[in-house]
Amino acid sequence: MFNLFKKKEKKHMVGSPAKGKAVSLKEVNDPTFAEEMLGKGAAVIPEEGKIYAPADGEIGMVFDTLHAISMTTDFGAELLIHVGLDTVKMKGDGFTGHVKAGDHVKKGDLLLEVDLEKVKAAGYDTITPVLVCNTQDYASVEGIESAHVNAGDDLIELS
Repeated sequence: MFNLFKKKEKKHMVGSPAKGKAVSLKEVNDPTFAEEMLGKGAAVIPEEGKIYAPADGEIGMVFDTLHAISMTTDFGAELLIHVGLDTVKMKGDGFTGHVKAGDHVKKGDLLLEVDLEKVKAAGYDTITPVLVCNTQDYASVEGIESAHVNAGDDLIELS
């Protein structure tokens, strides 16, 4: 009864963009991600080269090199999905884009394909950070880690 006037905490989930192992951003071998300079989130070590929309929303930007995509979810989270570390240097080789800026996507829609073996052969890490760039808009941004996930499984909880 005394909780009558308490504002209900709204929670939102961001799914995994790929099948693989969910890990903490602290395990990403790049200080920009590990120290959460661009926002909080989680990362996935992908097992397959398909990157899917982690939530319903609008694609903000597809980088020319296809290694990263930004999107704004329908609930307002500004996400950055960054496939691999230093993969910008591959200049799009091994990457195939399936969306463009302005596209509205549903959770589970295919965004990108990446040849993981080509990325590894070029000497790059395939770990894929997913960041909430507007972390300050949320009371809590918690990544789910140390779990095997399928694309779409819960990866980040926002409240």
